[in-house]
Amino acid sequence: MNQITNTVLIQDNSANPAPLGLFAFGLTTVLLNLHNAGFYSLDSMILAMGLFYGGLAQVIAGIMEARKKNTFGFTAFISYGFFWLSLVAILVLPKLDMGDPITPTTLGSYLLIWGIFTGILFFGTLKLNKALEWVFATLTLLFFLLAAGEFSGNKDIAHIAGYEGIICGGIAIYTGAANLLNEVYGKTVLPIGPKN
Repeated sequence: MNQITNTVLIQDNSANPAPLGLFAFGLTTVLLNLHNAGFYSLDSMILAMGLFYGGLAQVIAGIMEARKKNTFGFTAFISYGFFWLSLVAILVLPKLDMGDPITPTTLGSYLLIWGIFTGILFFGTLKLNKALEWVFATLTLLFFLLAAGEFSGNKDIAHIAGYEGIICGGIAIYTGAANLLNEVYGKTVLPIGPKN
């Protein structure tokens, strides 16, 4: 008796999640680093952006990247989404009597480990495009500067990190805009550099 097998091909028609993830990361990074640069205090606007746009939106983008079989996008967006959620928790939980406040040493360690992780991801971008290389290179530097500022207690380093973080977030916004507009127009509107 012959067996008949049918193969069903399922086409993925889901949206490209990269612009959402890059915008969520970029806008939240710019707003936090305007604070780090000394333009305004750390207030509920930054915390809300960290929870919902930097955090939740990036996690959603990462889940969508899994469907696209994009391991790099999946890892990056979900990781940085939870970075934002954990950063807000670090700041808010002590106010709810759920743990001791963070110290410069523990915050420096937190930022340092994220810098190491980001440096690893940077090497992955060397096989992607120049825009992502710049996002991850500047983000790696940002984490190391922020960690150095915490460990040393030097506010000048924290302010320099803030300006560098504004640049990092701006590059991420540009990369998100390029992904979005290039797809919408079906041509290169904003270049992101060649795939390596």
